Amino acid sequence: MAKLNEEDKQSAGFWVTKEAPIISDDPIAAPTSPAPDILRCAYMELIVTDLAASREFYVDALGLYVTTEDDEAIYLRSTEEFIHHNLVLRKGPVAAVAAFSYRVRTPEDLDLAVAFYEELGCEVRRNPNGFVRGIGDSVRVVDPLGFPYEFFHQTEHTERMSWRYDLHVPGELVRLDHFNQITPDVPRAVGFMQNLGFRVTEDIQDNEGTVYAAWMRRKPTVHDTAMTGGDGPRMHHVCFATHEKHNILAICDKLGALRKSDSIERGPGRHGVSNAFYLYLRDPDGHRVEVYTQDYYTGDPDNPVVTWDVHDNQRRDWWGNPVVPSWYTDGSLVLDLDGNPQPVVARTDSSEMAVTIGADGFSYTRDSEGEKGFKLGNTL
Repeated sequence: MAKLNEEDKQSAGFWVTKEAPIISDDPIAAPTSPAPDILRCAYMELIVTDLAASREFYVDALGLYVTTEDDEAIYLRSTEEFIHHNLVLRKGPVAAVAAFSYRVRTPEDLDLAVAFYEELGCEVRRNPNGFVRGIGDSVRVVDPLGFPYEFFHQTEHTERMSWRYDLHVPGELVRLDHFNQITPDVPRAVGFMQNLGFRVTEDIQDNEGTVYAAWMRRKPTVHDTAMTGGDGPRMHHVCFATHEKHNILAICDKLGALRKSDSIERGPGRHGVSNAFYLYLRDPDGHRVEVYTQDYYTGDPDNPVVTWDVHDNQRRDWWGNPVVPSWYTDGSLVLDLDGNPQPVVARTDSSEMAVTIGADGFSYTRDSEGEKGFKLGNTL
């Protein structure tokens, strides 16, 4: 943040620039092969240890629609989706993420994905019949950051449920919005994702130039994925969008009525980053799910990048409420292409929790100003 000019500071307290000044000391070389044209995040494949308990959470409590299911897997989609699924719950011995899946623009983009990742020396597998139901020719890779990705174009179409008001619930989840990934070196991860055509929309930094997180997009919203600093590679959360704030409140009320309020980890609240209203839940295996609404359009080529001071307590919650420690420390394992958990590498840069919550357990705000405001931190 030392490079940011004071005239770029906005009345809301953050800075805006044309391009995020995020530079890696250990960049991943950009392949000479062109990157595939990624449209959007499309689905996540989650490994769960109790399929029935997961179905109760995602279908009965959250209201996702079942496209198909059997004794080994459940395929779910949100209200506005027309492709086969947004979430696969697959029964397995270890709770983890098997794939972060992106849809690409054309079938030929799969050839580009193979060449792009093979040039990097990554493990690449291609299945003309798809790795899961409802998805055709697909490419799966483990990227240089250790994350399992899938790219596909061909998919079976299903009924879009937007007009089925007779089936809608008060907390309707209308679409998959984004992933959030935990990685020890955020600048390195940002540079690699930029090689794939992702653009930064927002980030969190400090005066020493440490980057704590960055939000990156392909579709014209705040993000398709975020890179969050921490021990990784791990998955921080998968996010589904709703239409309005009241949908999120309805989910909280429903979980309370079901005596499942312990599923609520954080919120409801409003983020400073993304400006979205949010709720964070934990499923029966501990996978984190965000429900999210009312972020903003980012599709213009000169969309300004928003940079937040890590000491501004309103970055994570616009009302200044503290972040529970589990939100900073917990995450889901990710798998290699054979289904084995990837080793987790410790972050060596400063952690966001460490620099914003003091030894006395208080979370301080606006560190650069005269008087520090505070709210309870990890004493909660």
